[in-house]
Amino acid sequence: MFTGSMVAIATPMNEDGSIDFASYENLIEFHIKNSTDAIVPVGTTGESATIDNAEHCKIVSFVVDKVAKRIPVIAGTGANSTSEAIALTKYAYEAGVDGCLSVTPYYNKPTQEGLYQHYKAIAKSVPVPLIPYNVPGRTSCDMLPSTVKKFLNIDNIVAVKEAIGDLQRIKELVDICGDKINILSGDDLTAMEALLLGGKGVITVTGNIAPKYMHLMCKAAISGDRKLAEEYDKKIIGLHKNLFLESNPIPAKWALYKMGLIKKGIRLPLTVFSEEHHEKLLESMKLAEV
Repeated sequence: MFTGSMVAIATPMNEDGSIDFASYENLIEFHIKNSTDAIVPVGTTGESATIDNAEHCKIVSFVVDKVAKRIPVIAGTGANSTSEAIALTKYAYEAGVDGCLSVTPYYNKPTQEGLYQHYKAIAKSVPVPLIPYNVPGRTSCDMLPSTVKKFLNIDNIVAVKEAIGDLQRIKELVDICGDKINILSGDDLTAMEALLLGGKGVITVTGNIAPKYMHLMCKAAISGDRKLAEEYDKKIIGLHKNLFLESNPIPAKWALYKMGLIKKGIRLPLTVFSEEHHEKLLESMKLAEV
């Protein structure tokens, strides 16, 4: 169901930190015009950690309304409380999203059995296509392939986002899941190779800045055309690296500001991108023709 370049979209903010919905609408149109395959609001790149529940729900409803079924909308609905994750997922489902992305519970370090029960409870409670999301670098919790294998018996778990950046892990997951669960990369730097190994897409930070080339790279890699995929990836590999010179989404929001797509706003404890890194990121943007 979910394939290609799926942008983990930044949340535009005014300089006082309030959400800038006018810029958000323009950003959605920018992505649709440039062939982004799906929009993923209120994920890590969307500053979900500093957005309260009321804002979260308002953003999800806004994106569903403005996208208007032109491409899929996959809402970030994860939490480290299972009941909260269920509540956010239920709201997103009722708002009309096409799927939900649910990060592994962070900070409380559940066991593998706890992870399985967490996702089983969400899937049972809300009949929405669900994507568990593994990013141990942020959560201190690694969802192992043996746990993913158990998801094969849960019909509405349709994909897994794996952001560990380990291609051996991607291959193992592809072998386990086959055609039953799509494996999506959550690591832009290794995404091309992950797709050539059988992954079906990437939930991307780079796609915020260079959506056209990210889409074309994904399309080529999924089809097995390494030469063409490498041609496109060469244009954006600098972004894959330099959009992480500081914590995501700090560099991405600055790049979008330089492109004239959003204002400078970002919420504490995140701060505006440090001047010492500007030149390096600008070089990457130039290579990507943005």
